[in-house]
Amino acid sequence: MPLFIDPALVPYVAVLPRTDVSDPVAARARLVALRADRPPFEVPADLVRERVTPAGVPALAFRPAVAETGIRSAPPAALLPAVVYLHGGGFVMGDAEGDQLLGAQLARAIGGLVLSLDYRLAPEHPYPAAHDDGYAVLRFVAENADALGVDPARIAVAGSSAGACVAAGIAIRARDEGGPALAAQLLEIPVLDDRAETDSARYEDTPLWTRTNMLDSWSHYLLGCGDAVPPYAAPARATDLSGLPPAYVGVCSADPLRDEGIEYARRLADQGVPTELRMSPGLFHGATGMFPDVDACQRARAALLDAAERLLRA
Repeated sequence: MPLFIDPALVPYVAVLPRTDVSDPVAARARLVALRADRPPFEVPADLVRERVTPAGVPALAFRPAVAETGIRSAPPAALLPAVVYLHGGGFVMGDAEGDQLLGAQLARAIGGLVLSLDYRLAPEHPYPAAHDDGYAVLRFVAENADALGVDPARIAVAGSSAGACVAAGIAIRARDEGGPALAAQLLEIPVLDDRAETDSARYEDTPLWTRTNMLDSWSHYLLGCGDAVPPYAAPARATDLSGLPPAYVGVCSADPLRDEGIEYARRLADQGVPTELRMSPGLFHGATGMFPDVDACQRARAALLDAAERLLRA
């Protein structure tokens, strides 16, 4: 039975390029070509953007524009919340430059600092490279909170797609290692389960992302893990989710990843974690980022930003 696609997106579906991540180098080249026709991102006047390298990891920093302040300079008088954000791209492509809209939106929503990371990509750098990059930056933010003007009680991890997988794994590790303490985990269309056994994981004709894409991307990321896939790599494999920070989980109805996101949210709630689950009808994987002007996509993004504001603003 065909899945419902929001009518505003139907005209685009027929002309969307078919995603293929079996060859990551070629996939990256196609992404660069796809972005070439887009206008450059304009930083909102109320934000400051800087290129930084916290813990040696390249990143874009977004924060409110306060006179003579920034991540390298004197902090503002009031401590701000902070988000360590990881972009999507199937573990093998994407970067902070290409995902600036969400980084800026999060900074405005929380009124604080967002570090959007250029974490290392598979297969050249398989797990745990991306995970270690994200965790290192999280520790950097927590350990340098005073210098950054950050409130250590309002630090979160966030991610989209594969980046949400990394963020969820970091949240589990932070709990296991006794910190840094997290105020939230914000997971947009998360990748979570390498086993791909849910009903939606069998979708092979969905726009932009299919079962084949899922399996290919996991094979690159988990290169070298063998059968012993750790929960920091695939969070759905974690048996104990108790004690994790409050979670927002956003899924799309026409997405192969839909059911694993729903199941993860259910398990979080069952184990006492305050959890908000939002399913956006008629959207497919990546639609929100690709078509930000479509009403249905704006509603999905607004739900994420609302959760970020409620969980992190003072």
